[in-house]
Amino acid sequence: MSTSKFLYAEFEALPGHADTVTALVEEYGRTVRAEPGNRRFDAHRLADRPERFFVYEEYASDVAFQAHVEADYCHRFNEALQPLVAGGGSTLTWLEPVG
Repeated sequence: MSTSKFLYAEFEALPGHADTVTALVEEYGRTVRAEPGNRRFDAHRLADRPERFFVYEEYASDVAFQAHVEADYCHRFNEALQPLVAGGGSTLTWLEPVG
């Protein structure tokens, strides 16, 4: 089992909000990528459903991930995202490396 943390987040912008969500994710991604424990933050819109977003994240450790979720900018991002996406937030899926 890896000590790194791997996950992806999925969310869907409410009608008319996809471009606003894109701008929020772009700004947030720049900040997250600068975290010492962040290894990857790759954000995408689905090609055939541009209102759907997929974000792949990797952190060096549990400690690095905890520092990420406890950061003020993480809370601000989630608060700003909440009224713009279906269900009020993202669905997280945790991953384990194979091999």
